[in-house]
Formats: sequence, C-alpha cells, structure tokens
Amino acid sequence: MLEFYLEPASGLPPYLQLVRQVRQALQLGVLRKGDQLPTVKEVVAGLAINPNTVQKAYRELEHQDLVAARPGVGTFVTRSLGSTSLAAHSALRSELHDWLARSRQAGLDDESIEALFVAAVRAQARGDVA
Repeated sequence: MLEFYLEPASGLPPYLQLVRQVRQALQLGVLRKGDQLPTVKEVVAGLAINPNTVQKAYRELEHQDLVAARPGVGTFVTRSLGSTSLAAHSALRSELHDWLARSRQAGLDDESIEALFVAAVRAQARGDVA
C-alpha cells in the first residue's frame, strides 16, 4: 500500500504533494487499476494533517480521472499512467542510485541534486547537448 509523506521544504501545498505521490506511483506501476488508496482517516493519522487536505487531494485525483471514490468503501485507482512495471526499470533505478551516491560524495545536498536533475531533464527535452 502507498505510504504518503510530506516535505515541508518542497514549496508545494500538502494536497499537491499527495497528488504528485499518487501520480508517481501510477507512473512507476506501484499503483495499478483497482488498487485502493489509503483512507482519509489513515492518511490523517499517519501525517497529522487536516482531513480536508486529504479530501482535496483525492478530489483532484478524481477530477484527473485517476481514482474514483466509493462511498463507505474507499477510493480506488481507475487507470494507470505507466506503460511498464517498476520491475522493468530495475537497471535504470540501479544506475540512478549510483548517480545519487556519486552526487552526495561530490558534496551535493538534496536541493542541489534536484536542481541538477531538473535542469538536465529540461535540457534533454530541448535537445541541448551537455
């Protein structure tokens, strides 16, 4: 089951952090069609946040047609975003872990690593050569 977390330094509102985590889990194949999301009560207990925040995130996911609420039962995934499962990415994940370790050895903190990664993704999308 998906376990949510909050990153206060992310700059994103908590509800959008939850939405992002569900979308990422769908893209990676961690969540699949038919899977149940944690209940609002479970998320509130685990993160100590307002139930309205969780409900707002779940409504946004419903608006994106990614989940559907079944009153009295829970919220369920209605479609996937990824084309392959997480297992299919094991070699890439391993390379990424190695890259992260080298980045930390080079003295980069989380914010610097994220900035470098985002810049590289954007440059690659534009067709820029390193």
